[in-house]
Amino acid sequence: MADRVTVIGWDGSALTTVARSALGAATLVAGAAHHLALPEVPPGAERIRLGSVSLAARRIAQHRGTAVVLADGDPGFFGVVRTLRAPEHGLEVEVVPAVSSVATAFARAGMPWDDAQIVVAHSRDLRRAVNVCRAHTKVAVLTSPGAGPAELALLLTGVHRTFVICEALGTDRERVTVLTSDKAADLDWRDPNVVIVIGGSPGGAAAQGTGWIAAHEVGHPTGPRGWGLPARAYGGVLDEGESVQLRTAQLARLGPRVGDLVWDIGSGNGAAAVEAARFGAAVIAVDADPDACGRTAAVARRHGVQLQIVHGRAPQILEDLPEPDVVRVGGGGAAVIAACAARRPERIVAHAATRDEAESLGGALADGGYDVECVLLQSVDLDTSVWVERERAVVFLLSGYRVSHP
Repeated sequence: MADRVTVIGWDGSALTTVARSALGAATLVAGAAHHLALPEVPPGAERIRLGSVSLAARRIAQHRGTAVVLADGDPGFFGVVRTLRAPEHGLEVEVVPAVSSVATAFARAGMPWDDAQIVVAHSRDLRRAVNVCRAHTKVAVLTSPGAGPAELALLLTGVHRTFVICEALGTDRERVTVLTSDKAADLDWRDPNVVIVIGGSPGGAAAQGTGWIAAHEVGHPTGPRGWGLPARAYGGVLDEGESVQLRTAQLARLGPRVGDLVWDIGSGNGAAAVEAARFGAAVIAVDADPDACGRTAAVARRHGVQLQIVHGRAPQILEDLPEPDVVRVGGGGAAVIAACAARRPERIVAHAATRDEAESLGGALADGGYDVECVLLQSVDLDTSVWVERERAVVFLLSGYRVSHP
């Protein structure tokens, strides 16, 4: 095992005395090509080009001597420290941090960043980072090859955002570019880079300058507490398919979360779409009624959440939408269920007023490769001033759970 492992963050500025001392004593140095070219790297030290950090950690664990790992920015912030400290490597790690690339990017942009979401984008799961950009007004994206500004822009088609693209921060090749997201896909960008994605209408505490917690708390602390909000939270009477009890059960089964994309088909007045967005998910609300789309936009503004609202009739309008993680079907019948199932979301929920309709929807879910659950929900609204029944509602709730094949 290496006698000592020091991880040094580098932000383009001169190395500190502590960093130079550790590097000067190193018998093994790991880092990217531009790190290994630093003049402070001892000429006799073994050099490891840092690609896979896990592979480098195994090599360091076998080394007899003093090892240094060089990394951009703060190596404890989405950096190599987590991997090096994994128990299987058995390494004792000391860290000499530098200014993180995210902090540097926001400094170059002259913007505060305590209200920003921060994500790492990899080509294998880029869509989750994109969904955070859909759902939040300020996001810093740490990119990687194959998951850079151009790829982000392509997956954000239909959602207007402004990109602040910070390339090669701290080097003589540094460049900061501000442009709209639709222009970013047409250009080539240098790695590594950080993309600040800005857009939408800010809401909640951060917009008023009274924030007390970094980034955004799920549930928006300035909004109503809880979920399954009553009709008055949405400005009036909701449609039958948007009742509090049904909506609460649907959201419980969908479990929307940060990084997810939710389709709300037949969004009506927007109650379910808004509440899914309050969980931090990205939401596309679809409705054939232009007035319903307008009402959804209004309640989204009222609650300070970001929604993409699409006017059109399902299932045809769904063809060009990005892949969903979970889907709520508020109307459209078996044809819409079948179209959604073909896109393979993890879960689909729908409701029916009659048993025959429930059987039809359940059959479409089963044919699409989903395990089907159906429950009969009955709710009774009581007038508590005299404790008599005011309204009774009965509905079939159907939930489809994607079948996982071994």
